Amino acid sequence: MTDDVFGTTGIRERVLAGWEAAPVRFREDANAEEELALGGYVDRLVIELAQNAADAAARLGVRGRVLFEFRNHTLVVANTGAPLNAEGVESLATLRASAKRPDLAPPGGEDLLPGSGGNPPQAGGGEWVASVGRFGVGFSAVLAVTDEPVVLSRTGGVRFSKADTAAAIAGISPDLDTEVRRRDGQVPVLRLPFEADGEPPAGYDTAVILPLRDEAAVALVRRLLSEADDALLLALPGLERIEIETDDGRRVLEDAESRWWIQRASGVFDAAEREQLLADRPTEERSRPNWSVVWALPRTQVPPPGTVHAPTPTDEPLSLGALLLATFPLDSTRRHVAKGPLTDWLVKEAATAYGELLRERAADGDNVLGLVPTGLAAGALDRVLRDEILGVLPGVELVRGVEDDVVLRPRDAVVVEGADDAFNEVLAPIVPGLIRSRREDRLALDALQVRRLELSEVIDQLGGEESPEWWGNLYTSLTTMVTDPLIRESLGTLPVPLADGRLVRGARGLLLPGPEIPLDTLAAFGEYGVRVVHPDAVHPVLERLGAIAATPRSLLEDSAVRSAVEHSADATDPDAIAHAVLSLVAADPSQADGLWWLSDLVLRDADGDLVPANALVVEGSAAQTILDADEVAPIASDLLDRYGQPALEAVGVLASLGVVTASDVALDQLPESVQDLDGIEDWAYDVAPDGSRYGAGVGELEAIRDLDWITDDSWPKALHIMGSEPDLRRALVTQVRVVGPDDRPLGVPSYAAWWIREHVMLEDGEPLAGRADPDAEPVLASFLDDAPDWTAGLDPEVRTAVGLVREVGDLDADGISLVLDRLADPEREVDEATILRLWARLGTLALFPGEAPEQVRVLGTDGVTRVTDVDHAVVIDGPMWVQREDLGGFVIGSGAAADGLSDLLDVPLAQDVAEGKIDGEGTAADVPPIVRELVPEVPATWWEHEELTVDGVEVFWWVDADGAPHAATFDGLAKALAWAAGRWDQRHVIRAVLNEPDRSVELLVDAVYD
Repeated sequence: MTDDVFGTTGIRERVLAGWEAAPVRFREDANAEEELALGGYVDRLVIELAQNAADAAARLGVRGRVLFEFRNHTLVVANTGAPLNAEGVESLATLRASAKRPDLAPPGGEDLLPGSGGNPPQAGGGEWVASVGRFGVGFSAVLAVTDEPVVLSRTGGVRFSKADTAAAIAGISPDLDTEVRRRDGQVPVLRLPFEADGEPPAGYDTAVILPLRDEAAVALVRRLLSEADDALLLALPGLERIEIETDDGRRVLEDAESRWWIQRASGVFDAAEREQLLADRPTEERSRPNWSVVWALPRTQVPPPGTVHAPTPTDEPLSLGALLLATFPLDSTRRHVAKGPLTDWLVKEAATAYGELLRERAADGDNVLGLVPTGLAAGALDRVLRDEILGVLPGVELVRGVEDDVVLRPRDAVVVEGADDAFNEVLAPIVPGLIRSRREDRLALDALQVRRLELSEVIDQLGGEESPEWWGNLYTSLTTMVTDPLIRESLGTLPVPLADGRLVRGARGLLLPGPEIPLDTLAAFGEYGVRVVHPDAVHPVLERLGAIAATPRSLLEDSAVRSAVEHSADATDPDAIAHAVLSLVAADPSQADGLWWLSDLVLRDADGDLVPANALVVEGSAAQTILDADEVAPIASDLLDRYGQPALEAVGVLASLGVVTASDVALDQLPESVQDLDGIEDWAYDVAPDGSRYGAGVGELEAIRDLDWITDDSWPKALHIMGSEPDLRRALVTQVRVVGPDDRPLGVPSYAAWWIREHVMLEDGEPLAGRADPDAEPVLASFLDDAPDWTAGLDPEVRTAVGLVREVGDLDADGISLVLDRLADPEREVDEATILRLWARLGTLALFPGEAPEQVRVLGTDGVTRVTDVDHAVVIDGPMWVQREDLGGFVIGSGAAADGLSDLLDVPLAQDVAEGKIDGEGTAADVPPIVRELVPEVPATWWEHEELTVDGVEVFWWVDADGAPHAATFDGLAKALAWAAGRWDQRHVIRAVLNEPDRSVELLVDAVYD
């Protein structure tokens, strides 16, 4: 087809004539086209070509089809609809002068708008067209990817060419040539059309062919085609199908509304509205009075585009979860919505339509709170849209009520803070307008101005004639909620029905009866204020809110029960109190452990008198045989038969001796549980560090009670009982760990051990404590009185605990004084072996008597013991001092034992009273090699003396302060070398070598096996 059917020659001549007449017009056209190609239309290629297709379909009154085929670096866009005509070609070659004008529309065309719900517009339906393409510059989007666009239609073809345009300009005038050079050869492409040959693809009326400029253009086209989605169809309802074919495959867009919920609003401005709303708009735009708003909400989880469409995409961000397509006025870039009265009016209409969209979705059962604007706006237009929407939504039926599932307006709705669905179901009949709410809906409900009630407010309003069963159902509905600590706090005043008919507020401290608790036990405690939940209202939720499961233990621990026990002697019916307590204890006697005050419960004795449980014994029991009959009485046999001995013992009735326990005991403030123990205050004083109870404490205290009730002749049996029963044995023999103010622990005798040592006397009037244990060391036993024969049958640990002495470490201060006194008795015969063993043990004592002895037994150089005043005695801690007859009597010890004896007896060490200085210098001599080989530790040199004196006293050997050995004899040398070497045990070997050198080989062989 070679005829110039579209008059392109005339168009070129007119344009070129204008440029020749006014080169500045060329510059203006070039700048305008470049601004559009590189700016506002740089990434709108697909949208603009699809929009042209929609316009073409609208001219024929049909739904159009578009094919985007991208292969071999060429994009072909074919569409159905009205073919290209001369006016269209002139429009393509003219900036901002669209051929799509409303005066082309036939009568009736004005009512057909995008999204209006009417039939597709007929041919020439200008108002449809006007609502989509309004500027006549959209085709310039092709310049972002090509310099040689071609349009082929059934009616003919037209092409544009950068190269041909430059050739057409060349030589017209010097001024134009200069302008082209200034622009580096850049010329407007779309101002000069040229005729083109070709046909559109079969089945299509028009095709746009775009040879792509470079790889950047290829990448752009690929991206734009991949981004095409339903939003394109929704923005261009004149299109029914878009096909996209690339090397990667084929994709079809159609039937978009099946994937979206649509809400439409549209209309036509009357003359007054035009005058008011369109006054600031351009002339041609004022002639288009139609408006349209479409909201599209995706039916799937695919997020909608995040921009406003007018109706094709703009750069105005939209933060709502729906797509907005509206006839907003745009600025010249077609990127942003223009401010003005028309935009303000359309924003209000859009807000109203958005409310209708959400209302319909809510009516269908959807939760629309996620579509309520919250948080920060994405832009200026988004902000005003959100503000208008939030002004509309509180009056729209959006939220679903709990009762009858009715949909309510947010302004009529109420949310109970923290309530879940289960609790809301219970509250619905009594809280009008109550709706369900999730934590994630909180911001939306606040934005909708939904009234909130604090859970505590609702709880405060509860309470009436509801049955215990109703309250039980209410507690069931709270099961999940009470896991939240804040909600538990709000439920602090929750009403709870009690078994006695009262309704109290707050579950904390209430008792939840279990099936194992007899109901008649609860009645007995009623007058003392025991608060028990009605059995029909018992629920685990109450326990989470502070109620106590009424096990026998928890009920016994209730302060009201304790009050009943402590006042049982004055009760109207003490037997009922006794029955209630014993019934609870009988269920599990171990649950009474530590409740010492249960022993105040009055029970009937064998004579029918009321007696505290702690003064009763089981008939025929061990306790009855050892305790004073004036202090205890046998319990009534019917009580024993009814409740059993374990229950009676648990409340304090004695079958054997009883034990009282206490934890974290401060010695200066003893707890009630032990205050009745005989002499307990004196024990606390005696065991306190440094005699001060203040700041001292005991972690665990176990004490045997009623020791003062044991008769004098019953102690052999009583101690046997204490040693054979584990609890009693532990309370007697285990030392108590006392911690003083300085946090240092100290082990002290138990209360029972202390009391027995202080109070148990034998027939001779002397205490049992301090006597020799049947297994005592003979040396020690010889200085102590014998224990009674019956003690031999007691456990050794029991004998030690009650004060019998097995070894020196068992002596207390009085026992040490007794031993020292008897040791200093001149009438006693004590051999040297006995005194040496005794000194070795006494030197290890850390406990000293109040006063040191005035006389002590000493050992003379003749090996005989004698008694002397302490002033004539010294403690010697080394063998060389034994040679010093001038120092008086010797008390002999080694190392730490010597220091201990010095402190115990108040006797000085030998070196404290004698200088120990060697007189003269002596002659240095080498130690024989054989000695050093046998005992490597000996010094290499020793000093020989004809006569060795120390402090003027003759000795046989000595080691001076510097560790040098001195000797006057071979025997003395052996001792000096051994002492100097710290190998006193080798003195005999050294002496043998010195006296018999010929035995050296024998001794060396023996040393191999040392």
